[in-house]
Amino acid sequence: MDSDTFIFCLEAVPDVETHTTTEVVKNLERLAFEQSITSIYKACDTIEGLEESLNTLLYEDHNFKNYEIIYLVMPGEGNNICLNDYYYSLEEIAELFEGKMKGKILHFANAKALDLSEEEAQYFLDITGARAVSGYGAVFHNLTSIALDKAFFGLFEEQDNVVEIVEELYKKHYALCKLLDFRLYY
Repeated sequence: MDSDTFIFCLEAVPDVETHTTTEVVKNLERLAFEQSITSIYKACDTIEGLEESLNTLLYEDHNFKNYEIIYLVMPGEGNNICLNDYYYSLEEIAELFEGKMKGKILHFANAKALDLSEEEAQYFLDITGARAVSGYGAVFHNLTSIALDKAFFGLFEEQDNVVEIVEELYKKHYALCKLLDFRLYY
């Protein structure tokens, strides 16, 4: 089966100079092997690293239009992410990527709780041009969202309507969706 779902993953790490294979990398490799979903992985430890990684993808990767999902594995809470002990609001992130995420889905792993008001979500979508933002309302330090993330990503192989994808995700994985409080803003 030819894959048409591509994932760009950015993971917050304490130090990008320390090269380790994280659990996220291992899971992306399994996703490629098991479901033929292609991904690019980048680690970042600063807001500048985040911006540089996304700008490289935007301006230097000729396949950027193929990357439907931007997968962010970063700590934080509610309406912010944390990089190297500094907190950045999603409004600040939106302004960094103004108009650059057209048609993309930004998906946050449950390393951070995603809790946006309707206004915050709409602002983020309007400024970035993103099609949707998804993530989880619950963070369990001993339970990662990777199994549900993989199921979510895999559903993009079958269909394109993000609302139908989330409905299907709930049908197939209701207990885990409820436990982790899966959320979609679109």
